[in-house]
Amino acid sequence: MHNRIFESLYRIGAAIHESRQRARTTAALSRLTDRQLADIGISRSDIPSVAALGRRY
Repeated sequence: MHNRIFESLYRIGAAIHESRQRARTTAALSRLTDRQLADIGISRSDIPSVAALGRRY
């Protein structure tokens, strides 16, 4: 019983952490110019995918 509660709390915490990280990444990439984004190989429309998938994109 305690294990399931701990696992649930851990998953909630991990989801919150991931959501905050995605928001920080989106904000940071959004501040770049289109030229800077092109230099790193992404377009402005790619930002949500890159933020969600990270380096796996």
